[in-house]
Amino acid sequence: MRRSSFSLAGALLLTLSVGFHAQEPSENQGPGRTMRPVIRGRQYAVSSMKSQATEAAVRILEAGGNAFDAAVAGQAVLALVDPGSNGYGSDTVVLVYDAKSKKVFSINGEGTAPKLATIDWYKQHNDGKLPNSDGLLAASLPGVVDAWYLMLDQWGTMNFAQVLAPAIDVAENGFPASEGLARAISGSQKIRKYPSTMKVYFPNGKAPEAGEIFRNPDAGRTLRKLVESEKTAAGKGRHEALKAARDRFYKGDIARTMADFSEKNGGLYRYEDFAGFSAKVETPVSTNYRGYEVYKNPSANQGPAELFTLNILEGYDLKKMGHNSAAFIHASAEALKLAFGDREKYLGDMDFVKIPYEGLLSKPYAADRRAMIDPNKASLELRWGNPSKYMKTTEPQGGRDPVINYEGESDHTGDTSYISVVDKDRNMVSFEPSLHSGFGTGVVMGDTGLIFTCRGDYYSLVPGETNALEPGKRPRSTLQSTLVMKDGQPFMVLGSPGGDDQIMRTMQTLINMVDFGMNVQQAIEAPRWATRSFPASPFPHTMYPGDLSVESRVPESVQKELLAKGHKLRAGAPWSMGSLAGIVVDMKHGVLSAGADPRVEAYAWAR
Repeated sequence: MRRSSFSLAGALLLTLSVGFHAQEPSENQGPGRTMRPVIRGRQYAVSSMKSQATEAAVRILEAGGNAFDAAVAGQAVLALVDPGSNGYGSDTVVLVYDAKSKKVFSINGEGTAPKLATIDWYKQHNDGKLPNSDGLLAASLPGVVDAWYLMLDQWGTMNFAQVLAPAIDVAENGFPASEGLARAISGSQKIRKYPSTMKVYFPNGKAPEAGEIFRNPDAGRTLRKLVESEKTAAGKGRHEALKAARDRFYKGDIARTMADFSEKNGGLYRYEDFAGFSAKVETPVSTNYRGYEVYKNPSANQGPAELFTLNILEGYDLKKMGHNSAAFIHASAEALKLAFGDREKYLGDMDFVKIPYEGLLSKPYAADRRAMIDPNKASLELRWGNPSKYMKTTEPQGGRDPVINYEGESDHTGDTSYISVVDKDRNMVSFEPSLHSGFGTGVVMGDTGLIFTCRGDYYSLVPGETNALEPGKRPRSTLQSTLVMKDGQPFMVLGSPGGDDQIMRTMQTLINMVDFGMNVQQAIEAPRWATRSFPASPFPHTMYPGDLSVESRVPESVQKELLAKGHKLRAGAPWSMGSLAGIVVDMKHGVLSAGADPRVEAYAWAR
């Protein structure tokens, strides 16, 4: 791959120097000022959770690759520099806009449950419980490598050797660990329990310090194997060469290594689970919110619940309510609770359950749900609806009524990463890979250098529920990408790491732009709210009725009004609620505007 002379690190430093040290009042003061600038360009834009990943994607674009090539390269590096949140053992959901066909596609890279995993097995062997985010019994099969393959094969222009070159370099030669990564590794008790993980993350018996060069040569060898297989099959053409690389991971020696390690260390995955796995290209679902068509992945994720919420909120004059007023936050939180009631009842793996989207996404159904919101009182119950009267079919859809648990503790947040890319042709990629909770299962799979996502703790162990565990079934994950079109033209990609709160962040960011006219950076930086008044995705799926939290930048007067409405309010630190990145496309002027969240180490770049 041609090495560009472009230096993202230097450019970022210059941008920050201008943003924080220049004192021109007309440019750097006033109500529209942001912690970080909007990064604008005309050729391409990238925004991700780490600067190294953004730079890797930029280098591919500078070398002539498109958004799909760049997204694979960027996430391959993101897996190494943000290893507590994603990796080569991640699951993922991806939304893409293909400028050539002018269509939006969904990639479902959620992992499937092992053939040996049943509700009865857990009752007999694990006291009827799922292990919470720790160990191989919480594992879910990695889907991110297959998502790479699908993007490169269907829409990309480069091969694995080209797009994985930056990641191989980072894995083998290392990168300076950030303070955040050093804290995450040294503070994780989970990964200290597993010798294979200690070997990678505690070289020489100690965690890396900030500024120390951190390497993962085992992961580099795994990537080199993919490139090897691609090279060997090159004479058969690009498609077969890409497939050979993909198959080595899921059907070759890498799969056998992971399966053998799983069996020897108490996991339920076997070689047949890897060999039979396939990520899927699916048709996304969408709704029109005030003239903007908002797309979500359709199966085995919570993303569509944002569409349900937007449909309910469309009936309010949010601008008249006032941004982050008590009325605005109350209506938003109550609408989301209703949407999450429908999430629990209806959303799951479409290979196993029928989801009544015709009714759930209808505007009349949203009006019925909206009428259930009391403007003066917070709801304390989980309330799912009956969309069947807005459907042509009478066939039963969804699962049995959810069993609500109020005992124990569940984490409504999580550890996920994100990268978005838009190229010169206005192809768009919104890519969300995840290990679900810090360092996933915690277990490095033998000498592969990778950790599996622990998404297996998301299943329900109540037979008949939409998300009930079954062999080969994908869990309903909290992952959700966002892609927005306007008048048939590309408008935006955005995404948020986290857990159940991801939807709240992307929805608030979208509303900040659509209803309140903010630019992408202002929308990302605006104070946020969140609720846990619904069952958490991880086992034991605890619900905290009436829970509501806000960043303390929300005025105290608003907080008092929310308390008076019956919300069990918590005020967090001013910049404490998660992270987000996104890119806005201005087709009229040919300009791309990229934003990145100052709450974390996210970085955007454009040219």
